[in-house]
Amino acid sequence: MTDVRDVRVDELAKHVGETVTVRGWLYHRRSSGKLHFLEVRDGSGIVQCVVAKQNVTPEAFARANHIGQESSIEVVGVVKEHGRMKGEFEIDAADVRVLAAVSREYPIGPKEHGTDFLMDHRHLWLRSKRQHAILRIRHAIIKAVRDFFDDRGFTLVDAPIFTPNACEGTSTLFETDYHGDKAYLTQSGQLYMEAAAAAFGRVYCFGPTFRAEKSKTRRHLAEFWMVEPEVAFMDLDGDMRLAEEFIAFIVARVLETRREELKVLERDVGKLERVTAPFPRITYSEAIAILQANGHAEAKVGDDFGADEETVISSQFDRPVIVHRYPMDLKAFYFKKDPADPLVALNMDMLAPEGYGEIVGGGQREDDLAKLEAAIAAHELPPEAFEWFVDLRRYGTFPHAGFGLGIERTVAWLCGLPHVRETIPFPRMLNRLAP
Repeated sequence: MTDVRDVRVDELAKHVGETVTVRGWLYHRRSSGKLHFLEVRDGSGIVQCVVAKQNVTPEAFARANHIGQESSIEVVGVVKEHGRMKGEFEIDAADVRVLAAVSREYPIGPKEHGTDFLMDHRHLWLRSKRQHAILRIRHAIIKAVRDFFDDRGFTLVDAPIFTPNACEGTSTLFETDYHGDKAYLTQSGQLYMEAAAAAFGRVYCFGPTFRAEKSKTRRHLAEFWMVEPEVAFMDLDGDMRLAEEFIAFIVARVLETRREELKVLERDVGKLERVTAPFPRITYSEAIAILQANGHAEAKVGDDFGADEETVISSQFDRPVIVHRYPMDLKAFYFKKDPADPLVALNMDMLAPEGYGEIVGGGQREDDLAKLEAAIAAHELPPEAFEWFVDLRRYGTFPHAGFGLGIERTVAWLCGLPHVRETIPFPRMLNRLAP
């Protein structure tokens, strides 16, 4: 059977009636008298292989009854349409070979396992249907991110991982030695994208970022992926339009390409289908009023929003809501003040519905040289560390704006997950550095 075509599970529809070879791992096995049913996964999908006693050798039939879960195997047989499930296919096996048997019993069985156990075995847990669905949706989101910006004239500019200073003067930094000097793992590529925007006009960076927060919330990771566009000659209104078009594009792409995976996760796609632009926009002051009217009477101007407050605000809407113009005291030094009210920043946060919190944060940057220098001094930041950043205002300053989108929170929202730990293949959290 050396001339039999090798195919992937997701290609079976094109080979009905043909004899093919499928290689993969045994996902599940059950027997019924003279039939063995082997579910084989190969990374592209799972197919049921029917091993009938009359169709294979006695040796092959006996082998099929003793294959351990996750053994790697090869099945040769004829592809046919499933008798009861439209659009599904199965293989009538003519031969079954074990390529590599498991050396011990597979640790993740059909019984319930605790979260710590599953996270300790994350390298194996990735093989489950649920985790497979999540990571395929993550892949679709990342492809949508790149397609959105690449098709709109943006240039990808990679930002460094090692940085000499904090983007926002924060203390939640991972410090490391850099040939005798202090360096930090990046929290954001934004400052570098501002430099790149002056060179290319429309840019974005996409890569891992790090926060040394001692936090165990369901929304935070120590290492996460972020995409950060920056656009020359764009104001806050343009920034909000770009962000809502971006999110609507991602959601539509996931609905278009990953409905089967959403079905595995039992996600209510009706809620996602309502995510179309434009999104509602409210000011920070209006958000405070919403809190006061919905059980947070103590909320006042000057308060920052935590997870509980963001949930209350976003619950008033059926799609993401953009909250703009926060008090300047709550925002980083590089935000531009609103000329109509210098106490507020030209910033915006986008809150996802269903309690998933902030998924986008950004706004318009301060482009005035003197005002930026004053802001750096007011925040007591070392001016020498930001000398290169200030240079951008010395040599052809220009209005510009941008934002950051966290991939993991977006995955959690679109998949309907209760915690971000399942949104990335190997999560890094306060209490977890392995596997």
